[in-house]
Amino acid sequence: MPDIRHTPEAPTRSQVLASGERIDAHRHDDHQIVYAGSGVLAVTTESGTWFAPGNRAIWVPAGCVHAHRAHGRIALHLLGLPADTNPLGLSQPTVLAVSPLLRELILACTREPHDESPESRRLRAVLLDRLRASPQEPVQLPVPRDPRLAAVCDLLRRNPADPRTLAGFAAAAGAGERTLSRLFRAELGMTFPQWRTQLRLYHALRMLADDLPVTTVAHRCGWASTSAFIDVFRRSFGYTPGTHNRRP
Repeated sequence: MPDIRHTPEAPTRSQVLASGERIDAHRHDDHQIVYAGSGVLAVTTESGTWFAPGNRAIWVPAGCVHAHRAHGRIALHLLGLPADTNPLGLSQPTVLAVSPLLRELILACTREPHDESPESRRLRAVLLDRLRASPQEPVQLPVPRDPRLAAVCDLLRRNPADPRTLAGFAAAAGAGERTLSRLFRAELGMTFPQWRTQLRLYHALRMLADDLPVTTVAHRCGWASTSAFIDVFRRSFGYTPGTHNRRP
């Protein structure tokens, strides 16, 4: 097993990552909020991948081995919190909605990471209050364990536009449709259509970050029409895919 970089105190800072740039697997003794002010950020652990556009942040709990990857140029903001400060009681990575106020608080706290003035402490207190009020978002791709389930997921990762039904994928994987349906729920915590939609949204975010046209993204990700893609995307992220790269 490769050595995992261990940084006891989770850093609080801002930095820019180029598209495709990675931060290798590491862990902290502190919790960390990871926010990408632009582009799309993916955080990966052995359990799966969590992904967040600019109106989402990712909570990474203390001790969790994780890696980052940028899709599109991202303005990355990292905010460390002591291990005994867990306003949402979260024990695994979680995507959180970021309100305009919470966004400004994250930016302010990472702009002057070593400021211990009374004003800065009050800002952090308000940030913790806003975190407690942040809705959790089911924006993740869990890792399958069963080899039959993994085979189906790999087929879709290679081609998210693959139109086959679960029965068609079951035949390709040498498994029964009911067995696969049960495995999706048991191992991934969602149905086959829900998992496929999550996968397609992840691919869509990555393509949009590379400035591909909305119509092209809809086609390559398997939506029946551009309007159907726009509707699902807006319901998932709160804005249309055409405005993705124009958001602050």
